[in-house]
Amino acid sequence: MHKILIIDDLRENVFMLQHRLEKENYIIFTADNGDKGIEIAKQENPDLILLDIMMPGKNGLVVCKELLEIEATKNIPIIMVTAKVGADDIKIGLEAGAFDYIKKPFNQIELIARVKTALKYYEARKIALDVEKRNMFAATVVTANHKIRQPLTLLNLTSSAIKKELEKDEISREVVLKKINFLEIAVKEINDVLKQLQSIKDPVFSEYANDIKMIDVDNENGKS
Repeated sequence: MHKILIIDDLRENVFMLQHRLEKENYIIFTADNGDKGIEIAKQENPDLILLDIMMPGKNGLVVCKELLEIEATKNIPIIMVTAKVGADDIKIGLEAGAFDYIKKPFNQIELIARVKTALKYYEARKIALDVEKRNMFAATVVTANHKIRQPLTLLNLTSSAIKKELEKDEISREVVLKKINFLEIAVKEINDVLKQLQSIKDPVFSEYANDIKMIDVDNENGKS
């Protein structure tokens, strides 16, 4: 069941919106000012926000911008609710990050149609983000496996060589130190790969095998 947050300082507006939307079986949260609305949005994670523009204190445009800057709320679609629907007003609202506009007084059919459109957008975006996260995770695993395999092999071979050396009656300190140096090189290579993966913010993907992708770490390093 979808959750909708209404942010409006006028009680009669909130009542009309809430009454109509509850008929569609939406779960409704309300706030009578911008700051309270932002807090509820962070706590309840609604699927849609209906936001009045003309409010005392923080107006809807300011609230909209703040919501889009917060990690927990930046992907929630926002529909501006206002009596101002001139071209300039719409432009300002969309530039602030609003998904859509609803004009006061409300046309109930139009209201529900726009709400449903925004919720479909939210669902599609959530699916896209989930797929992106899964692909990113898979590519990270493939990249780590590809990049770390060689130093892990070096670690394994070197540790075996050290064991054999320690089993001898006469142990060569020089040989052991040389092997330890190989261990240190392998550990450094693994740490470098992990640091590279951790620092990536805008990943570039390359083909690995059989439609499997990996993160192009060398390309990322070139970009930075």
